[in-house]
Amino acid sequence: MSLKHFHIVFLVFAILCDAGFWLWLQFMPEDAARAGASGLKNYAGMLCVALLVYGLWYMVKKMRTIIV
Repeated sequence: MSLKHFHIVFLVFAILCDAGFWLWLQFMPEDAARAGASGLKNYAGMLCVALLVYGLWYMVKKMRTIIV
């Protein structure tokens, strides 16, 4: 597996983990409050959107210029 393919796989797993964390914060606020993570909901959502935007940018723009 090349480095650019590893980058894509890592990015997909990062998006999935962050989206799962945001969903947990969104739909189980009592458990999140008990864990002390309820204040991270907005940051997790913004990070998920930022990772999605970066992933799209990487796939569209950056991957064209990378040597195979």
